[in-house]
Amino acid sequence: MKVSVSSYSFQRLFSNGSLTQMDCIAKTKEMGADAIEFVDILPHDGSSREEYAQKLREECARVGLAISNYTVAADFLHGSNGDLDAEVERVKKEIDIAAILGATGVRHDATWGFAPGEYQSFASVLPRLAEGCRRVTEYAQTKRIRTMVENHGFFCQDSDRVEKLVQAVNHSNFGLLCDMGNFLCVDEDPVHAISRTAPYAFYAHAKDFLVKSGSGPNPGKGFFSTRGGNYLRGTIIGHGAVPVRQCLSILKAAGYDGTVAIEFEGMEDVLEGISIGIENLRRYMEEIH
Repeated sequence: MKVSVSSYSFQRLFSNGSLTQMDCIAKTKEMGADAIEFVDILPHDGSSREEYAQKLREECARVGLAISNYTVAADFLHGSNGDLDAEVERVKKEIDIAAILGATGVRHDATWGFAPGEYQSFASVLPRLAEGCRRVTEYAQTKRIRTMVENHGFFCQDSDRVEKLVQAVNHSNFGLLCDMGNFLCVDEDPVHAISRTAPYAFYAHAKDFLVKSGSGPNPGKGFFSTRGGNYLRGTIIGHGAVPVRQCLSILKAAGYDGTVAIEFEGMEDVLEGISIGIENLRRYMEEIH
């Protein structure tokens, strides 16, 4: 397995203007990662997204850093004003961006689900979600790019739901981005969930959380609520409750030998948090091998 860093890990530094997406390439290389994953394309210099994707690709090549994946938003229920055809075409344009970037994998959402009072069951919308995902992956295959959804966004996050989606799409070019931490957002045990989803993994995220029971008081700033009312806060890989090493072992046993990207969401110093995470993740990989 190889270690990557999601550019989302630098989001706080992007937001305060201290770092650009271009800058995080050198930072990721300096910290010892093998690759970088880009979440959207965020030009800082007035370039078009297409131009900036090409610049990112060239900078990664210059410093010797692989591009492990490209991540974008999508919603095949409500996106593009509820027009499925339009949303599929919009996501296809993101596949074109990925091709310019040189990414061989694209993670997109399936849906964010429903607002309170508008809820429908996952089963009732599964055919539409599968259609959107299938049409995108058929196009992506012509570009030699694999597509995947992530256990992400509460509605399409449980291990049984994402498994059903992969089976419904039923296409060899479509799989899962298995995020070890995100299953906790729907109060699902990561070991159980990764055991179910590992055979479908095209890519993986290592993420760690501190966990507080919903039976106690709200811990305050930095924590958010799970679907079941427990509390989570992002932290450094190895510092929280996610059994990252065990999840890696499960992925390995299922035949996964690809890249694992750190997605740091902690309150700690960003660069230190990512750096320690890389050290811990690489050590875990060495131990299971």
